[in-house]
Amino acid sequence: MKVVVTGAGSFIGAATVWELLMQGHEVEAIVRPHSPSLGHLIEMIPDCGMPQLVIRQLDLADIRCLEEEPGMRADVWLQIAWDGAGSANRTKGELQHGNVQRSLQAVQTAAAIGCRRFLFTGSQAEYGICHERICEDREPNPVSEYGKAKAEFGRQAEPLCRSLGLEYVHARIFSVYGPGDHPWTLVNSCLRTFREGGVMELGPCTQFWNFLYIDDAARALSALLTEGRPGVYNIAGEDTRPLKSFVEEMYRFCGSKGSYVYGIRPQNAEGAADLMPDIEKLCRETGWRPKWSFAEGLAETLYCLPRDPA
Repeated sequence: MKVVVTGAGSFIGAATVWELLMQGHEVEAIVRPHSPSLGHLIEMIPDCGMPQLVIRQLDLADIRCLEEEPGMRADVWLQIAWDGAGSANRTKGELQHGNVQRSLQAVQTAAAIGCRRFLFTGSQAEYGICHERICEDREPNPVSEYGKAKAEFGRQAEPLCRSLGLEYVHARIFSVYGPGDHPWTLVNSCLRTFREGGVMELGPCTQFWNFLYIDDAARALSALLTEGRPGVYNIAGEDTRPLKSFVEEMYRFCGSKGSYVYGIRPQNAEGAADLMPDIEKLCRETGWRPKWSFAEGLAETLYCLPRDPA
């Protein structure tokens, strides 16, 4: 099977490219020209000379030029590319909603090169502020511009895909962690701070949370490219508990060095939401289940975490 992956150099993108290659698929990996993420992809894929991998530097705004590529064909399309995914940009409406039109162009291109399925990586931010178990049939009620744009793309993409003969799959990804993630994420910040014996300043951390290790997330996306019916799927872990519990597990994991203080930092762009995802639909439709415990994922993440220069 040949897969087009946009945003292939991102944290989730690079891991998924590797997973697809390990399963024997061909991958057309799309990376923004001159993007630092190209280095991340090359680091994740040690043998970039493998014949089943093509890395193409192409801006998402120019994606339709693939339609003019002689002999360009693919079976499925994985749309990960999205500008402004970091917390600092999630309130910028113009930036976020500019992604919608560029991603709709990707749908047109996927159909033009023969794809049968289009998988879009949405976000738990589409659900908004929830305080109960979240199933896929819950009506989206996003509060951030990021969540609104992701949900709006889904509303437009599903009928467009249907009209073009594509199966549309919308994956709402919850909180993924692991090697290669941004250094400012909660997991990486806690591990780095505790390892060095520093003080971690946190928000209240009273909400329920859920973490999924990156390798499990990559396996879930790979499964959705080939298995399951069209529709919306939550991608998350099975371990849901108060966020404080995860913080304190990381503290103990690092030898109880340093300290932590709750109630200092403000809430993120999505507000004080509880992450209590239901993943039974994904498990039932694809046979996927998470393999990594939080502790096992922490060990891999800490091992790969760069040390601050002395």
